[in-house]
Amino acid sequence: MTGILAIETATEACSVALWRDGNTEHRHELAARQHNQRLFSMLRELLPDGVKDIDAIAYGSGPGSFTGLRIAASAVQGLAFSAGVPAVPVSTLACQVQTALREGLVEEGGYVLSCLDARIKEVYFALYRIEGDEVFEVQAAAGVKPEQMTIAELPAQMVAIGDGCAFVDQFPESVQKVLTAVHAQVLPEARDLIPAARRMLASGTSQKAADVHPVYVRDEVNWKKIHEQGKPS
Repeated sequence: MTGILAIETATEACSVALWRDGNTEHRHELAARQHNQRLFSMLRELLPDGVKDIDAIAYGSGPGSFTGLRIAASAVQGLAFSAGVPAVPVSTLACQVQTALREGLVEEGGYVLSCLDARIKEVYFALYRIEGDEVFEVQAAAGVKPEQMTIAELPAQMVAIGDGCAFVDQFPESVQKVLTAVHAQVLPEARDLIPAARRMLASGTSQKAADVHPVYVRDEVNWKKIHEQGKPS
């Protein structure tokens, strides 16, 4: 494998990374409501000659901003089609844990509550455990009001990360009691999609371009794939 392109636009941050022969180049910046413009500018910077020597495209599949997820999915579909390569969906919440691990904010063996602000007085959250340099899901992603957060098997200690932690004082008391640290400033970065993407590709897990779709968590939001969208009116 020579190259993986990674795209993450599910939060206020917009980022792109290129892993090639063990080296990673990346672009990451806060770009609220400017993802569409910044994403393609970043892609041109990292890939001035177009999509060449790329084996796969990893993307933050959600949950997160509906608009941001649509932008990423549309870009990944188009790039994967044109390059004839597979896509690899990675949970935005899991990517955020990988970012915190790289930054030294969480450690091996620890439990991490990854949270995102859902912008409608709700949070997206999932629980993870870190084993070595890998992130494993303990409880799947859900979208709830902060005070309704429920963790089936609450660990004795855990760290909370992500901008959903702005509501930490509204989390259930049982959750607050086991938090040893809160890092609300953490946002997922595209370069942190790559470890999971490499493992998924090694195990044969990927998507065809036509199957790329965001994971919204909420059932009432639907994404139409390219062949379902029809011609523009």
